[in-house]
Amino acid sequence: MAKDTYLSVRSSVSGFSFANLGLFTGFADGIYNAVYSLVLLEIFRSSAVVGLYVGLYAAFCMIVGLFANELFRQFSKVRVFYFVMLMLAVCYAMMSFSIRPSTFIILDYTTGIATTLVTMLIPLFMSDFSRGIGMARLNSRYHLWLNIGALFAPMIAVAISDAAGNRAAFFASAVIYLAGWGFFKYFRIVQQDKQIKPVSPRRTARALWRNTIAFFRKPGMLRAYIVNFGYYALRAMRYLYVPIVVIENGFSNDALGWVLTLGIIPYLILSEAMAHLVRAFGKKIWLFAGLLSFAGLSVLATFVTGYPLLVIFVAWQISGALMESVHDLLFFDNTKKSEQTRFYGVFRTSVNLPNVVAPVLAAGCITLFGGTSAVWVVTAVIGVLTSIILVAKK
Repeated sequence: MAKDTYLSVRSSVSGFSFANLGLFTGFADGIYNAVYSLVLLEIFRSSAVVGLYVGLYAAFCMIVGLFANELFRQFSKVRVFYFVMLMLAVCYAMMSFSIRPSTFIILDYTTGIATTLVTMLIPLFMSDFSRGIGMARLNSRYHLWLNIGALFAPMIAVAISDAAGNRAAFFASAVIYLAGWGFFKYFRIVQQDKQIKPVSPRRTARALWRNTIAFFRKPGMLRAYIVNFGYYALRAMRYLYVPIVVIENGFSNDALGWVLTLGIIPYLILSEAMAHLVRAFGKKIWLFAGLLSFAGLSVLATFVTGYPLLVIFVAWQISGALMESVHDLLFFDNTKKSEQTRFYGVFRTSVNLPNVVAPVLAAGCITLFGGTSAVWVVTAVIGVLTSIILVAKK
């Protein structure tokens, strides 16, 4: 791969500058996630079908992630980032006005390409500018801004959906991504353009296969992949099914908004603190505690109803907050900077693969047991198995 060369950058830019982009992506995605599963439920009329759709969508995003390395061979990271941020702004604006389900689905898959690349590029930019700071501190700052942005997002999304319908909330996400594009442009980053080479499908497929094999042969990468998979599987199930279960239990959109908003508080409290705790006690103890506590609360959520269920939905965000700033450090701490752009696409499939596997398993549980709350059986099993692999000696 041609090396990414920075020809020009504003003197004040540091790794924290890229971490601050989390405010925009957290705010925009928080609004989007608050209503996304509800819009899908309007379209498909079945929570089981929603799970299958999300699984297919995630499989598509996983393929995009695998091909990202080939894309970065042809274009600079800066040029790609500019393009995909604008793509998100345009597509979310169009989704807010979409009427036909087919139009929404086409736009949804288009945003999947852009979202996958944005979530890959921000950590890579942070890594490029992490000298003298460290990825642990940058990760903590990035997730702090993500959560500050997401703090007010659910209530704003609920207010917009009550006034103009669920899809109208996507327009707010479009405006925020456009603002994020402007913020990135303020950095005045110029990277050397790469020579675009003819693409051979056969050569590209072989390169993808070799890169994947090389990733998993590297010591520590299989464990890093599985732990990241477990974290994002729990996260995916939470985002997808908490809104549905809250509404199915007879609560209002306002109650849902409060559940989602209160759930951000543990992340705000722990985001910066986790950088210090990791330096003092290491990574594994916090990942282990988060996975097991999430599994235990999932078991309770399978049987509990009413207001205690809402308390569980808020409480297990503490489990997520323990893991959020730590889950991908197993990758960055065990790879050289020269390897990170090459391998990150493969590693990031551990973000999308859970969205394929977990919702399909959840749909099976819903079909088998006849209730949406059965999905928490899946999260309990994932939490326990991932914690065992985390502490295994090999």
